[in-house]
Amino acid sequence: MPNLLLASSNQGKLEEFRALATGTGVTLELQPGFDGLPAFDESAPTLAENAAGKALHYSRGAPGLVFADDSGLVVPALGGAPGVRSSRYAGPEGDAARNIEKLLAALAGKTGEERLARFVCVLALAREGRMLGVWSDAVAGRILDSARGAWGFGYDPVFFYEPLGKAFAELPREEKNRLSHRGRAFRKLLKFLETFPG
Repeated sequence: MPNLLLASSNQGKLEEFRALATGTGVTLELQPGFDGLPAFDESAPTLAENAAGKALHYSRGAPGLVFADDSGLVVPALGGAPGVRSSRYAGPEGDAARNIEKLLAALAGKTGEERLARFVCVLALAREGRMLGVWSDAVAGRILDSARGAWGFGYDPVFFYEPLGKAFAELPREEKNRLSHRGRAFRKLLKFLETFPG
């Protein structure tokens, strides 16, 4: 199985993907010198365009396979917001607590189906400026009135997963990885790699 370079300098994100790849034979590393590369402008209107654009951008001149992700929370009652702006919903600094505060304020007074939401993840894989594939998946839930749990990150404390009766932030990492949008999308990428000619 090949080595994958993650188009990011986020060690936490790398560890999450490594956990998902455990036992597959795939090795993952952060792209060397990522912070010194010209930045990709993540201003596309969709998660798929951002993920694909990042993978193509950072794979040019990189050794081997480069993958990128873009993820977001979609709330239909808010017209799909936060969506592609999930990490910057309350401002460009990407503060999770402020993002949650703004989300809960936007949903104040809304009940039932108005609080339905889904997490979406799109992964893109490229090599030397050529796109090899794009995969996406989602997980459905609803937005709680207040935060719960001590694990996870982003909107996990207010994202309630009905089948388990828990917020994502109440799930141990292994359980969340099994269920999450990112885990589901990454398993599709791994399946592609099983037959990838190299």
